[in-house]
Amino acid sequence: MLDARTLFSLSADARPERLRGLPLLASLSGFADAGQVVSQVSEELLETLDSEVVAVFDTDQLIDYRNRRPRITFEEDHFTDYQAPRLELHLLHDGLGEPFLLLAGLEPDLQWERFVRAVTMLIEDLDITLVSWIHSIPMAVPHTRPIGVTVHGNRPALMAGMNAWRPTVQVESTVGYLLEYRLMEAEVGVIGHVIHVPHYLAEAEYPPAAVAALEYLGASAGLMLPTDRLRETGRVVEQQIARQVSGSAEVASVVSSLEENYDERAGSISQRSLLVKENSELVSADELGAEVEAYLASPQAEEESSQLRDSGNGQDSGPTDPTGSPEGH
Repeated sequence: MLDARTLFSLSADARPERLRGLPLLASLSGFADAGQVVSQVSEELLETLDSEVVAVFDTDQLIDYRNRRPRITFEEDHFTDYQAPRLELHLLHDGLGEPFLLLAGLEPDLQWERFVRAVTMLIEDLDITLVSWIHSIPMAVPHTRPIGVTVHGNRPALMAGMNAWRPTVQVESTVGYLLEYRLMEAEVGVIGHVIHVPHYLAEAEYPPAAVAALEYLGASAGLMLPTDRLRETGRVVEQQIARQVSGSAEVASVVSSLEENYDERAGSISQRSLLVKENSELVSADELGAEVEAYLASPQAEEESSQLRDSGNGQDSGPTDPTGSPEGH
């Protein structure tokens, strides 16, 4: 394998001492991205929070341009505004000023193992103990029910009770799955979140699903991530959907059928969520923050962190079967 370190370059201002020990969030678009959740999350974080680029990946080696052609503008008699593909590591600060890292951009088409090794090198160099990432898939669920999620990785306390079904299936991989698998082999803390988007909304932007993604990412990493703009946009989108549903008996029948199926399956399963209370209402920001703080202060969290740092203890810090996949739900 070619030297993985040549796949990225650090910015001149990137001082490792400023970056060590921070949580890493990952948001790579290109696979499924139902409801454009990944794209919305990356845009919201980078546009809302103070950020700086600390590492740039060589997309010329990673992207198949003929498969995903970049956009360029033809203006009267010449070309302008070439939108080159980007894959970068950013340093950001959340709403409370807490620093964290964000890996954002296009999912690589090529050299997956080399890319994963390059990311792993950065993680090792910066002493990152938790990687939290997202993607989204279309599901046969109604928009009138809480956004679902499938959680996987090697942080049991953050995963307990989150998944209603636990299948074993073979699925097509993504670079995110491969990265999670290799990080688990290296005993680095990693947790993935797959957001369930109503299949009939999968082709358009669906802000409520992006809000859920940000809250799950924030809860897992102990960060207060911005959701206000997406919540406001989501209210407008939900009003538009409601009008369309009420204006079509056929559409209303489909949604009603999905609701009945959802309620029947959900009613037979006891499911805990950091974001949903017993009455199915979303928790407030204060309640979410309190639950995150309670977990981070718990003996179980301290024990997990110790196990993940101790690579020589010979104990398994979490499940090693990555096939408990969202696509099986």
